[in-house]
Order: sequence, then C-alpha cells, then structure tokens
Amino acid sequence: MLIDGHEPVQQQVSTIPKGFNPDHLKVYYGKLFPHADIFKWMSYGNDGKHPGCDLSYFGRREFSFTLENDIYLRFQSFNSATELEHAIREKCPFKIDIGPVYSVDPAKRHAYAQGGDNVFTPMERELIFDIDMSDYDDVRYCCSGADVCLDCWPLMTVAIKVMDRALRDDFGFDHILWVYSGRRGVHCWVCDRRARRLTNEQRAAVADYFRVYKGSENNAKKVSLTGPVLHPFLARSYTDVLEVFFEKKLLCGQQLFSTQEKYEKILAIIPDESTAAELHDRWQGNRRSSIPKGDPNIVRWEQLKHTLQSGKHKGQGLRRCIEEIVFSYTYPRLDMEVSKHMNHLLKAPFCVHPKTGRVCVPIDPDHCEDFDPTAVPALSEVSSLKTVET
Repeated sequence: MLIDGHEPVQQQVSTIPKGFNPDHLKVYYGKLFPHADIFKWMSYGNDGKHPGCDLSYFGRREFSFTLENDIYLRFQSFNSATELEHAIREKCPFKIDIGPVYSVDPAKRHAYAQGGDNVFTPMERELIFDIDMSDYDDVRYCCSGADVCLDCWPLMTVAIKVMDRALRDDFGFDHILWVYSGRRGVHCWVCDRRARRLTNEQRAAVADYFRVYKGSENNAKKVSLTGPVLHPFLARSYTDVLEVFFEKKLLCGQQLFSTQEKYEKILAIIPDESTAAELHDRWQGNRRSSIPKGDPNIVRWEQLKHTLQSGKHKGQGLRRCIEEIVFSYTYPRLDMEVSKHMNHLLKAPFCVHPKTGRVCVPIDPDHCEDFDPTAVPALSEVSSLKTVET
C-alpha cells in the first residue's frame, strides 16, 4: 500500500516476518541506529556549520519508510538529524529507503504542482549499484533465490573487487561505500560530488561500461567478447580476479563439471558444434579410458582449455571462448535499471532487512574476502542491548 504523509490508511492483517520482532526494532532505533551519522553523510557539508552551505539541502532529500502491514510512506523529508531520528523512532519502519535530493522539499511537492510547471525534479543522487545473488542462480548449485552460503557468497566478493577498482581507477571516484543488503547481495554508493550530479544518460553510460553479461534465460551464450583483444578493464579484471577465482574456488566449489547436466551448460557456450561434441563424447564415461583420474572438475576444465587452445582450433577463434566461459560464471551481474535512473530508491545502510532481520552493514572493499554474511548481527541479537546505558 502506497501513501504520502498523513493520508488515510486502510487497516490490514499483520504481516510481520517470522523472527522479526518490532519491539527489538524499537531498541535498535533507540540505541544503535546512527541517525546523526546518516544526517552528516547525506548533508555533504550542508549542515549549517560551513560558510556558504545550502541549508535546504538535506531537507530536499527523499526518505521512504515501509511500515508494518506493508504500508509504504514515500516522499518523507527532514530538516535536521533530530527530525530524522524522531520520525524513525516514532514510526519504527521495517525498512528505510533513500532517494534523491529534489529541487524542492518532497513533502511539499504538491504546493509546487499548480500551473503545470515541472519544478519537482531530482537534482542530485549518489551513483548506485545493486547486485543480487539470485541473478547468479544459473551458475551456482549450492543455493538458489534469496538463499546464500559461504560457497556462493564469494561471487559477491568478486563483484566488489572488480567494480571497486574500476570505479576508482577508470572513473576516478574516491568516495565509495559498499553495503551488505541484509539478505542476498550488495549495494554500492558512489558519493563523489560529480557522481551525484550525473544525468540519467550519464548514469546509463557508466552502467553500460560494466555491462558484459547480456544474455537471457533462453540464450546458452550470455557473454560475447568481441574484438581482437579484450578492453583493458576486462583484461585486467580477467587476469587479476576472474580467472583465479574461477579456477581456484568456483570450479570445484560448485562442481561445475561433475555431472552431464552441468558440463553440457558449459559446452553450449562453445560456438563450434563439432568441438563441443568432441568434448562431450570424451566425458560421457561410457569407456574406461574416458574416466578422468583426479578431480573431474579440474581435469575436464584443463581438457577443455587444451582443446580450445590447440593449433587445431586456433583458426576458428575458439581461444576467446575460454574467457567467455569464465566471464559468464564470475563477472558482476548488475541490476542496470537501479543505476540508470536518478530517482531510484535504495535501502539505507544500517537499516534492518525485514525478511532476515540482519543489519545492512558496510563492507570494506580492501578486505571484502573476509566478509561473512552469515555472521552479520541480527535484530534478535541486538535486542539484548536494551538495558545498556547510552
């Protein structure tokens, strides 16, 4: 249900997620949630303490609250950290989303709608990226949907490593915040001033720079690396991150060649049917000589590489297919629409995911391989701090 401000709300049957206790949420918002830090961050110096600052800046930022019973409050705005804290503690939202800075106070937007002038428009917004583990379901076999474990989570680690370096080295951004979504993925906030002022077209161009995975469920081949050589960004990502991760972790961790169903998905990426058939017959296992000695995942991957890299197939352009397989299984898969539009909402850091009860904590990109999503504090755990003096 979507409402604005104080408009009437229809009563609904309670839909509190299992294990999500609103009383615990009150404790969290009252004692642990960093209201003042969120205000300082979102103000970007426009907090009244610096000469020439825009005192209306934070007040033009949209916040959205999702309350119990799926009540959705859009276009909330606050003029100070105190107002923000008061509203959060009073409403106790199950989820907090952050939107752009508008041209006028979003809570008063109706007052500017007279005359047909389009004066209510987004002016600034962090460049954001959303990466969900569920988009990798075709390349992971340990979990599916919103479920994650330590076997598939490294796919998120790879995404952070690849994108963080490119955002810094290729685009020159410095102020980048990575946040655990609380359930199945990660969010990236690029906060540099020039990133916040990008137009929708410019945001789409940046997002498209990272777009390699272009397939659909109906396409066996979802990555096509064209040209005689890889783009420097892709070559760097492949050499420094993707290839090592694929061969050292994903290959055996997900048992990519352990069954016919799994390796047939990989063989389907090879454009030459005779080459794919040759490898398929070799792995059928109907002859004793075809049974590999050692881990079949490692052995079959080496056989595939040797076949595609041999002189016999060099003229067919199949060498690039090895890179395409690695990119298909490891390269970051972005929700492109989130990044393209300035007015898109994104879950606030440090809020609590309503499905899991886990806190959306920041991730250090320099040590992202040490991050364990299963060890993130949950709302039920912080409830024990109720008696702690602040």
